[in-house]
Amino acid sequence: LAVAVKEGGPDPANNFKLAQVVAKAKANNMPNDTIERGIKKAAGDGNSVNYETATYEGYGPSGTAIIVKCLTDNKNRTAANVRNAFTKGQGSIGTQGCVSYMFDEKGQIIDKEECDMDADDLMMQALDAGAEDFADEDDSYEITTAPADFDAVRAALEEAGITMASAEVTMIPQTYVTLTDEADITNIGRILDLLDDDDDG
Repeated sequence: LAVAVKEGGPDPANNFKLAQVVAKAKANNMPNDTIERGIKKAAGDGNSVNYETATYEGYGPSGTAIIVKCLTDNKNRTAANVRNAFTKGQGSIGTQGCVSYMFDEKGQIIDKEECDMDADDLMMQALDAGAEDFADEDDSYEITTAPADFDAVRAALEEAGITMASAEVTMIPQTYVTLTDEADITNIGRILDLLDDDDDG
């Protein structure tokens, strides 16, 4: 919230990045007053820590592509921590753009299957709101949008009372790799755990 407010102002209607963060917070059941307090604090606190975004790309076991997006107040420290996570999991950091071409940036909304609406009705409502695609998965419905259309589609579904498990603009892989070797599975788990445990992650 703080980074989005500092970069584009405290009004989600005029700050697309902030609107995305708010949508993600709501999807994770953060109360509205907590969100509003966070925005007000970020807008009024000139002495707060200056966080910035950083993105790293690299390879895990068997050539798995990994993109790491983080917030940090010290890029040197974060770069060292990310490199360490990859190294300990037998992976390697690459140059900017080395794996991102294998992903598509999309708005992604996951709706819980327990929602009362019929799948076909939900699909039509999502498509009418501007979604690109709708998929009926095993235990959820997945709606994808162009990044620019994400906020309008999310707002339309929210207004219709649709329960969202998650809602964000994210990088969706074009292909998937199945790891079968036990060592590879252990190593990819080590990389992801170390990244997840890092305070900057």
